[in-house]
Amino acid sequence: MRLLLIEDDARLAELITRGLRESGQLVEHAASAREGRELARSLPFDALIVDVGLPEGDEAGFALAQALRDEGQGVPILFLTARTDVESRLRGLDVGGDDYLGKPFDFRELRARLTALVRRSTGRSDNRVPLPGGASLDLNARTVRDAGGQPVLLTARELGLLETLALHPDRAYTRDELLERVWAGQLDIESRVVDVYIGNLRRKLGEGSVVTLRGHGYRLGTLDSP
Repeated sequence: MRLLLIEDDARLAELITRGLRESGQLVEHAASAREGRELARSLPFDALIVDVGLPEGDEAGFALAQALRDEGQGVPILFLTARTDVESRLRGLDVGGDDYLGKPFDFRELRARLTALVRRSTGRSDNRVPLPGGASLDLNARTVRDAGGQPVLLTARELGLLETLALHPDRAYTRDELLERVWAGQLDIESRVVDVYIGNLRRKLGEGSVVTLRGHGYRLGTLDSP
């Protein structure tokens, strides 16, 4: 998953960012509503984690969510805040938030809630995503098993690439789009590196696991692919 954390507490932001990255997620951080809005407009994210109180005001997080919804953005939003009263929770949902988690929090719960948000936003009913050839991806545990239930060892980049394709199985991604999502737009990475990682996935999961659409890019193979 590619996540945007909008949090002005530098120490907490560092802890959350490090924890999510260690679990294999790509995380961008914004310290203000203005910066967060600019990033959310310009880059693709699977979910936003938003503090309510930001430098622009005590309810700047609510205002940010409302502005994004008014612009037609449907990216899942999880409010992470010390404001846990019922009125604040209702306000958060009313302005377009999808979930609300109070501080302090258990990091495992944050990760599980984010997985659930992304899963629901892509029409999934559970954490297990079927893959071509009978393999499966567990979004929460971030593990892959083959048709016989044996684990398939993937690197963090391979897993991020597979996750992106699996969450949107009917969509074709260009190399540049995959670089933006999986490599976070690293300037020193050539687009051809995507081909190398696609080749790795095919070697580990089967040739039909990823389909090349000439002139368009890549998408997940059909579920009955060998």
